[in-house]
Amino acid sequence: MLSYIIVIILGYALGCSSMSLYISKFKGVDIRERGSKNLGASNAMLVFGWKHGIAVALHDIGKAALAVILARLIFPDLPNAGAVAGVASVLGHIFPFYLKFKGGKGFASYYGMTLALNWKLGLVIGIIIVVATLVTDYIVVGTTLTITLVPAYFGISTRHWIMPVILLIATAVIVYKHRMNYVKIYKGTEIGLRSANRGDHRA
Repeated sequence: MLSYIIVIILGYALGCSSMSLYISKFKGVDIRERGSKNLGASNAMLVFGWKHGIAVALHDIGKAALAVILARLIFPDLPNAGAVAGVASVLGHIFPFYLKFKGGKGFASYYGMTLALNWKLGLVIGIIIVVATLVTDYIVVGTTLTITLVPAYFGISTRHWIMPVILLIATAVIVYKHRMNYVKIYKGTEIGLRSANRGDHRA
């Protein structure tokens, strides 16, 4: 039990790091008051442009991947240590303690966790994300496909329920955090990726 607690703390601490906040402070613009008002990569792209959005995404992907890798290295014999650390990192990104538990929506970190758990699956998911986003113009579509396909894959490949259930914790939270995106898509008011790059939405 102590080992799992350490893994959770490790993953959560890494997840709390926020490149979006760092950029926001540097530019003197509170990203939490713009766009979708969260600290995720998607909102960074909407508010600051695609270059900053990519920087945030790489950071968020990297911190979750690092959590998985470190957990496996420190506790090589601990079952599902990587998945636990990865999910903890995703939750740390979404609920950072020093920001009143108001962070990003967790997708980039979820993808980073996926890459570290199985890089081949991560590459396939990456292609799916790009295609889905380009076809629909909505990042949230790729997000939804990722967070549903990943637990399903591990459930089928491992033929065991523990790892998928661990991953579904993060899936459920991310779905909840994106609930307004689904509503906006239905209403036709969601900001598309191409509109974000043109800056049509900016104040």
